[in-house]
Amino acid sequence: MQNRGGKRKKPKQPTQKQPARLSEAKKLVAPVVIIAVLFLGTIGMRGIFLNRAAHALGGPYTLIDTHGRTITERQFQGRYTLIYFGYTHCIDVCPLTLETVTQALDLMGKEAHHIVPLFITVDPSRDTPEIVADYVSHFSPDIVGLTGTESQIHAVIESFHVMARRRGTSANHMSSDYLMDHSSVLYLMDGNNRLVSVLPVDTSPEEIATRLRRLVPAS
Repeated sequence: MQNRGGKRKKPKQPTQKQPARLSEAKKLVAPVVIIAVLFLGTIGMRGIFLNRAAHALGGPYTLIDTHGRTITERQFQGRYTLIYFGYTHCIDVCPLTLETVTQALDLMGKEAHHIVPLFITVDPSRDTPEIVADYVSHFSPDIVGLTGTESQIHAVIESFHVMARRRGTSANHMSSDYLMDHSSVLYLMDGNNRLVSVLPVDTSPEEIATRLRRLVPAS
C-alpha cells in the first residue's frame, strides 16, 4: 500500500506484548494451582503433586524438646507426625489450632496412637524449652513441643517453606513484647518424614479427624 506521496508504507510489526503477558500470567497461576491442589485434594492431580512435593517440602531436622534433649526426625521413624508451626505468645490462631488438634485426636480414639502431634516454635528467642513445655501442657500431654537455636529453627522453617517474621510494631527493636506473622497449616508426614498432606486449620475437629482417618493407615 502506498501513501499520498507515493511511498510504500511499512507493514506494522506484530506486537510482542501478548507472549510476555502470557508468560507473566503463567507465573501467577502456577502457585495458585499448587495451593488449590493441596487444599482441594483432587484425587489424580493431588497424587502427582504430592509425589513431587514430598521431595521438596520437609526434610531432616535437629531441634530441642521440652527437656532440653536433642530431637531429630529419626525419633519418629515409623510413626506419622502432625506438625504445626507457631509460638507461645500467639494470641489467637495458635491456641485455637492446638485445641482443635487435641479434640480431633481425642475423637479418633485408639487410631490416634499412630500420630504424634508436634508443635515447633517460630520464635526461639523467647520460647525456651521450659516455656514451650508449660504452653503445650495446657492442651494435651501428647503434644511434643520443640524449640531450638536460631539456626536450627531457621533451617526447619526453610525446609517446610514456613513464612515467619517478626511484626514491626515497636519502635524499640530490642523489645521482648512483639507479635509474629506466620503461616498456619498442619503438615502430615508419614513414618519416613515424607509429606502426606497439608491440612487447613480453619476447620472443625470432626473434619480433621475424618481426614486423618483416611490418610493414616489403621495399623
